[in-house]
Amino acid sequence: MTSGLDATALPLLDHGLADLAGRYDLILCDVWGVIHNGVTHHSAAVDALQRFRRGGGTVVLITNAPAPARNVVARMDSLGVPHDAYDAIATSGDVTVAMIVEAGCPPLLNIGPEREVDLYREAGLLGAHGPTLVGVEEAELVICISPSDRIGRQPEDYDALLRSMLARKLTMICANPDIVVEVGDTLEYCAGAIAERYEAIGGTVIQAGKPFPAIYERALGLTREKLGDVATSRILAIGDAMHTDMQGARDQGIDGLFITSGIHRAELHGDARSNPLDRAALRQFLASRDARPRAALGTLTWAV
Repeated sequence: MTSGLDATALPLLDHGLADLAGRYDLILCDVWGVIHNGVTHHSAAVDALQRFRRGGGTVVLITNAPAPARNVVARMDSLGVPHDAYDAIATSGDVTVAMIVEAGCPPLLNIGPEREVDLYREAGLLGAHGPTLVGVEEAELVICISPSDRIGRQPEDYDALLRSMLARKLTMICANPDIVVEVGDTLEYCAGAIAERYEAIGGTVIQAGKPFPAIYERALGLTREKLGDVATSRILAIGDAMHTDMQGARDQGIDGLFITSGIHRAELHGDARSNPLDRAALRQFLASRDARPRAALGTLTWAV
């Protein structure tokens, strides 16, 4: 097996995160697809992050969850993820809240489950007043959190609404740029899929999460008091999505560790997470993409 440290070779690690840990002071680690799948946590991934921290490293979880960080902590608590696996959490939800407050908490059109109002409550706590949720004709800004059962789970279900938004030249803030997310062993569409369709018809979209800069700025801000300004060469991004995690790492000039058994599992492992990685499939997969990770692992683990 190749070591994965030669940029011209197939980037596979011999011994898990232990192969790379000494090169980095800070890990920016994805949550959904790496630490848990929405149903259960991955104990090997938790162990790897704990070991990195015990060795003096810092771990910031960086997630496109369209929710305040405290909600993500509560969700991980329910899945048994211990607090000593990470130092801080940067969420696209918190970035979205900051954008709403900066915009003055205007009347908002919410695209997402009607019960998910925590972002708007948070904006009300941080801003001069809370935003009012209104229909498309009264809205001054659109927040896209996720598909909702009321409209539909498929991106095309939103086309009529998107045309109405475009007619009013409304800007959309996408609180979760993920296209799909792994839930158990299935993939479900996220807000990013709806945002893509709005952009495709000429709509304006501001992205709050990976791979876009705002969430990385927030993540680094959370570590600045402890670490100061960390050199990009000392930061490792870990994630399972090429479109968000690895593209974001490349755009930020930091190394990426690609977890192959997440949302790209079917392409690289076949139907089951336990299937071995198909190296030929990985080579072909990476050849067709601009973002080339420094290394790859089937699942995040300290030592294979």
